Order: sequence, then C-alpha cells, then structure tokens
Amino acid sequence: MIYASDLDRTLIYSLSAIGVPEDSPGLVPAEIINGTTVSYISKEALSQLISLAGKIVFMPVTTRTVQQYQRINLFQETVIPEYAITSNGGNILIGGKVDGEWRESIGKLVEHHSAAAEEAGFIVRSALREEWIISERYCDGLFFTFVVQRDLLPPALVSALADELNQLGWKVSLQGRKLYAVPQAVNKSAAIEYVRRTIQQEPMVASGDSLLDKCLLDAADYAIAPCHGEIFAEHQQGLAESNYPFTACSGVFAGDEILQYVSTIYNNLMALGVGRK
Repeated sequence: MIYASDLDRTLIYSLSAIGVPEDSPGLVPAEIINGTTVSYISKEALSQLISLAGKIVFMPVTTRTVQQYQRINLFQETVIPEYAITSNGGNILIGGKVDGEWRESIGKLVEHHSAAAEEAGFIVRSALREEWIISERYCDGLFFTFVVQRDLLPPALVSALADELNQLGWKVSLQGRKLYAVPQAVNKSAAIEYVRRTIQQEPMVASGDSLLDKCLLDAADYAIAPCHGEIFAEHQQGLAESNYPFTACSGVFAGDEILQYVSTIYNNLMALGVGRK
C-alpha cells in the first residue's frame, strides 16, 4: 500500500497553522532551523506514522522546493522515505536524489503547454498591489510563490486571476499567506502516477488540504482532508462535491485523525489479504 500525503497543514504545521499554543502537550518538532522550531507534528500522528512506515510505502508529496523539503528534520532523521515528490510534482526524489528523467519530461511539458514564466509572473504582479506582496520567489525553475498580505487580498481578485492564468496553462492557489502560480503540467497526481508505475504498489491512500492537493486526492483509492484549508472551504461553500471524509479536528491534531484513517484502511486491506509492501 502507498500512503501519499501533503505535508504543510496536513501532517506538519507551522506556528501560524498549528491552531493551539506552541507549548501545548503532544507536539513534536518536525523542522528546526538555526535552533528554532518552525513546524510541528503531533506526537500521536508521528507514532502512527512510524508504525506504518515499516509496513507500507510512505511518500511525502509537497509543494516545497527540494531544498525546503530536505531541511525538514523529521524526514531526514526519523522517518526517511525512499520516494518523495517535491516542487508540486516537478521533482521526484529517489533515495534523496532528483530523478533527472522525470524533471526533463516535466520541463518539456511546461514549455509546450503553458505560457512562459515571465508572462505568468507579470500577470500576477499586475493584479496585485505592490504593498500586498511581502516577497516573491521563482521556485526550482518551475513555479512562483508570492508571500502576501492575505487580509488585503479581495477574494474576487484571486478568483479572476485564477481564471486568467488558467487560460494560459497555469493554476493559482492561495494557502495561508502564500499565493502559488503553477504550470498545469506541474502537478502532484502526474508525479504520483509515475512513481506508482515504477514501484507497482497498490492501492493508495492520500491526504491533503489545498487546491493543489485535489488532483492527488482524486487519484487515490482512499483519501481524507483536514477540516481547514482550501478543499474544506470549497466543501463548506458548496462549490465542489467531495468524495472523501474530512477530519473533525482542525489544526495540528487533525494529523491524528488522518493517520488513524490511514491505519484503519491498512488494517482493513490486510484483513482482505492486500496492502502489504
């Protein structure tokens, strides 16, 4: 069995996303930079993940760049996956090394099916006021991340921007303070399907919270989302039907329910004689 999961705001949580005081019991540092903890995982979720990791193929699937993923201590020291998908699907790490064949194929798809990065970036900057943008980054030569003053962003503007870029082969996602503009070929489901063909493991469970995770959840045999983030917001507003459950808890402890769901699926499959790595 494969368990493919988004990381930030799904399994690990920054200080702005944990939803509880930082000194709450049951939190374990997941990412430490220069001696400061910048993200956490719940102790219960980590315990379940460690238990599962020896039985299944656990695969992080994140919009983080390769460098940002590799700084997560949890996945370099405690649970060390053989496969990891970074850059929103633009890069696949196998044993910590970038799969060059996949990266080359993605580059060709972006070139053929999406407008140039310069055009997409110009459109985003033209739509946003200068004072709304805290920082901008072009990530792994694939997509843009804008850190913004979210409270100042009109929702209608983000929607209109998404519609405009969609016609140019780009997708827009607003996650917390980060506005992503990503070529459509750079997506999590395409990368996960590539890995599934490589390792020939079935079935797959997935979890994620953002619009960039929807294709991942839709590609899975079983899926769950936390009751926060873009997917849950769409569900609440009746904008999209969801074929998967949501956790009852939001914030960092949603991870407990997510891992319990994955464990239950695994145990049920084992009882049927399927799902072992």
